[in-house]
Amino acid sequence: MIYLAVLAMTLVGAMGAFFLKAGMDRVDSLTSLFQNPRIYLGGCFYLAGALLNILLLRRLDYSVLYPMTAVTYVWSMALSAAFLGERVTKQKLIGVTAILAGVILLSR
Repeated sequence: MIYLAVLAMTLVGAMGAFFLKAGMDRVDSLTSLFQNPRIYLGGCFYLAGALLNILLLRRLDYSVLYPMTAVTYVWSMALSAAFLGERVTKQKLIGVTAILAGVILLSR
């Protein structure tokens, strides 16, 4: 159950970055920055991810939880490919595989 919460935390963090990126693609001035709902949505997701991280620190060692936040990179690659049209290359897949292997080793 705790590892599902870690997955949720990393997904929420990745969604924060995703919405900030999606919002910044439509920003051309300081005024439009503050009028863009995607920027606020991204900030809310980041805040939710941070709060989940704080709660998880009560249950997991810092030396285990913090490296597990690298799973955010996996979510980021998936979100960017699905919604931003970014390419998933062989090199990116190798990197993601290495990240997941590291997380699995830490979780045992």
